[in-house]
Amino acid sequence: MNRAHVIQLKPNNTQTTYMRKACGIQRLAYNWGLAEWKRQYAAGAKPSGRGLKKDFTAIKRTQFPFITEVTKCCCDTAFDNLNTAFIHFFRRVKQGGKPGYPKFKKKGIKDSFTIDNSKFAVAAKKIRIPKLGWVRMVEELRFSGKLMSATVKERAGKWFVSISVEFTTPSRNNQGTGAVGIDLGVKTLATLSDGTIFENPKTHYKYDRQLRRAHKSLSRKKKGSNNRQKAKAKLSKLHYRISCVTDDYIHKMTRYIADNYHTIVLEDLDVAGMLKNKYVSKSVSRANFHKIKQFLSYKCADVKVVDRYFPSSKLCSSCGTIKDMPLSVRTYECTCGLSLCRDLNAAINILRAGCPEIKPVETTALA
Repeated sequence: MNRAHVIQLKPNNTQTTYMRKACGIQRLAYNWGLAEWKRQYAAGAKPSGRGLKKDFTAIKRTQFPFITEVTKCCCDTAFDNLNTAFIHFFRRVKQGGKPGYPKFKKKGIKDSFTIDNSKFAVAAKKIRIPKLGWVRMVEELRFSGKLMSATVKERAGKWFVSISVEFTTPSRNNQGTGAVGIDLGVKTLATLSDGTIFENPKTHYKYDRQLRRAHKSLSRKKKGSNNRQKAKAKLSKLHYRISCVTDDYIHKMTRYIADNYHTIVLEDLDVAGMLKNKYVSKSVSRANFHKIKQFLSYKCADVKVVDRYFPSSKLCSSCGTIKDMPLSVRTYECTCGLSLCRDLNAAINILRAGCPEIKPVETTALA
């Protein structure tokens, strides 16, 4: 089992210059490999990541002598990523889905470089990067285990390192013992089968006015000018702030669930289909359903997923009757006398579908 700890770095000007150069060299190697892959494939050859790496090594000291100024892991990782990209591309072609041919990387978009486990070291609040030395971190590495890799990346003018650590056994310290079903939604972000409700913070709506102004300001700047770079940096910092507020809320919510319950039952939502509805697509995309599921998967000991076609909202949790429930109807009322919030009713049904051994009288919500 591997887990990654993302830590902010505090580099000086010299170290910042090195890291930007390393990101550029990894981008250069990737784009060179992609262009060479296309050329060889058009000529009838069968290119591979290992073969392109060998060809690039033979010419890099003559055509790109500045590459030796940074760690060689930048070039190695670039060709590994390119080979992986084509593996996934051919897999999607065979499956009949959208192929998604690999694209050239652009400067300033997801700039990063990766270091192998044997090339870096971590000590207290410092990390040693090849040909650079020790760089300060804002906190210590929380995980203990075998170091696998370190990826340095820039985001909103700040530098971060993602350190991947391998564990021999899962490191989960759950305090809960019971099971709970969770219904995810837009109006209420998460409704638990015991009646606990987590409201949707709607962080993006609080910053919508600032986002509109920042986007409008960026669109008015001349491309290539310094003012455009300043406007772009301001917009990226605003997006970073929104993501931090959202992640903080989701982390606190999932931490509470992991501390109080052992078995978590979720519904496999068809997010792609929900995004096709123009009336709720914006709210669905901002709800971060996938991120909630991702956080719970590594924080909780047992996470179960119910089939997406299970009628959790249409099914009566008391008598089992199924009826249509439009989104505008927020209360489930059945002929058997049950009158319950539709989200709570769905959460109870999700729990029973994932844990059939749970009896109706054992649910706190129906007591």
